[in-house]
Amino acid sequence: MAAARSLIRIAVNVAIDGGLAALSVPVARWLAEPAAAALYPIWTIPLGAVCLLLAGIPFRLSLQYWRFAAIGDLLTVAASAAASAALFSAVMLVASAAPRSVGFPFIHALTLLLFLGAPRVGYRWRRGRPMTRPAQLDAASILLIGSIEDADLFIRALSQDRRQAFRVEGLLASSDRQTGRRIQGHRILGSLNDAATVLAQLQAEDRLPGTLVFVTPELSGARLAQVVAQADRFGLQVRQAPRPTALADPDQPRPVELRPVAIEDLLNRPQVPLDRDGMARLIQGRRVIVTGAGGTIGSELARQVAAFGPGTLILLDNGEYALWQIDLELAETHPQVNRRALIADIRDEARIRAVFEENRPDLVFHAAALKHVPMVEANPLEGMATNAAGTRHVADAARASGAAAMVLISTDKAVNPTSVMGASKRLAEMYCQALDISARSSHQGMRCVTVRFGNVLGSTGSVVPLFQRQLGRGGPLTVTHPDMQRYFMTVREAVGLVLQASVLSVSGASLPAGENGGIFVLDMGEPVKIVDLARQMIRLAGLQPEQDIEIRFTGLRPGEKLYEELFHGKEPPVPTGYAGLLMATPRTADPAIVGRAIEEIGSACRGGQVKLALTLLGGLIPEFEHNIDGSAGEVRA
Repeated sequence: MAAARSLIRIAVNVAIDGGLAALSVPVARWLAEPAAAALYPIWTIPLGAVCLLLAGIPFRLSLQYWRFAAIGDLLTVAASAAASAALFSAVMLVASAAPRSVGFPFIHALTLLLFLGAPRVGYRWRRGRPMTRPAQLDAASILLIGSIEDADLFIRALSQDRRQAFRVEGLLASSDRQTGRRIQGHRILGSLNDAATVLAQLQAEDRLPGTLVFVTPELSGARLAQVVAQADRFGLQVRQAPRPTALADPDQPRPVELRPVAIEDLLNRPQVPLDRDGMARLIQGRRVIVTGAGGTIGSELARQVAAFGPGTLILLDNGEYALWQIDLELAETHPQVNRRALIADIRDEARIRAVFEENRPDLVFHAAALKHVPMVEANPLEGMATNAAGTRHVADAARASGAAAMVLISTDKAVNPTSVMGASKRLAEMYCQALDISARSSHQGMRCVTVRFGNVLGSTGSVVPLFQRQLGRGGPLTVTHPDMQRYFMTVREAVGLVLQASVLSVSGASLPAGENGGIFVLDMGEPVKIVDLARQMIRLAGLQPEQDIEIRFTGLRPGEKLYEELFHGKEPPVPTGYAGLLMATPRTADPAIVGRAIEEIGSACRGGQVKLALTLLGGLIPEFEHNIDGSAGEVRA
């Protein structure tokens, strides 16, 4: 059907261009020789059409879209007109019927250019005008934000979408140098930095738009948040345009669907350069195990590892459904990667040892953990058995099976912990640090890399999905405390930096504190107040905090504290020389001592001895101040 429509469109182009070329012959003849008979000889009129159609073949003139005519298309028309006029004059000369005027070929070419170009320009102008359709008389007023190239694509797409009724007030461009110029008749009112001034001026002129539309998807982070804040000040909605790649195909024009701006776009930072070649050398052709492969971090690790072509990728998780989901996804996106999906619990030492002995991995990414603070507070033995004893099971099995490196995913809650979850992760850090120190001092054995970071946006059980569900129900949004702050990072960025840290550590790069089991800490930027995050999400939904949606404070929960930290006072941050990565100066420990302590905690967990397990945990981590009921979290650790 599409092929038939394309052939019909080409035939129409051929008919119109041929007719215009035929008409150009007597007109050019009359202009060149007003006294001569313009229609004589009559056979020259169809000859003009034939010459144009033949001359236009190399230039693909008949394949042009008139509604997308641009400078390049007019140049094609000009070349076709010149070639056609030259061919026509040559035939006339051979037939001894050439006009007496030596200027006829030039006049003929100019006439052809006018006859062929004017309809194209007129059609394109009429189709591209934003206010030509009666349905747009009550159009919604919008102000575009972003690059001029993306704005041009968006305006063109609007002109093709009969369902939409938008009136473009202008554009805030990426550069100050573009102010005052026009795009398809729409004025560039200023740059992103001028948002407040431009909106105030439009308000004074009673032309304030109802919506700001971001047309450039790469616009994110602080620059995006700055414009969103100004939109909120003037009571405007903010929306995101479709990606330019979705608007750029003239053969398949798509509806212009505006979507809300995602909170991830506001909190995202510019992407740091990563050593992709180093990651490929680390992973390609090797056997890799990812524990906790069904979780947020584990599944993203599996995706990014699969993209580098491991020899075998073993996905390990104790949750059947989550494991099935990531295995199915990788089967569709990376079918060439040899995969195994194994159901296993890292608390089961015998099972983990058997898995590692059978698969003999080269690399292990250990993301399996219990991470939800209140849930671990309610089930402390499970948290310690998983996060501390389970990590030891994985590390010991990896080392025994000959793995070159193991990467432990840790958390900012391990710093000055007030929860069982944080303290158990700190104990896991201590064991892996001790193993790494031992391997480095003996110049043999498995490297153990620890990477610590804060919350990832959209992870299971995190605050953003919770707020989205509460917004969907009409509120209220629940925040534990007005002063609570957290670090946030996108999961893709976090996992990319985890792989970067792995490359640096395993490759033997010269790093500060790297010879002593230092912990890599991701640069999380500035912490975000949770109540501000809630207000921002309400505004992005086109609503007003406290007016449309209530924010309700519920009080700190057991184990929580107001402020998370990335570094302990005795492990000051040290730059690594690599963007996005810092290193915590390590606090050393003997692996044998830590290992025995973890075994004692594991034994207490198996025996159901909560008090003994917590006492042992507190003895190993003196900075652990357990916030049992939530009240101690009011004071910053």
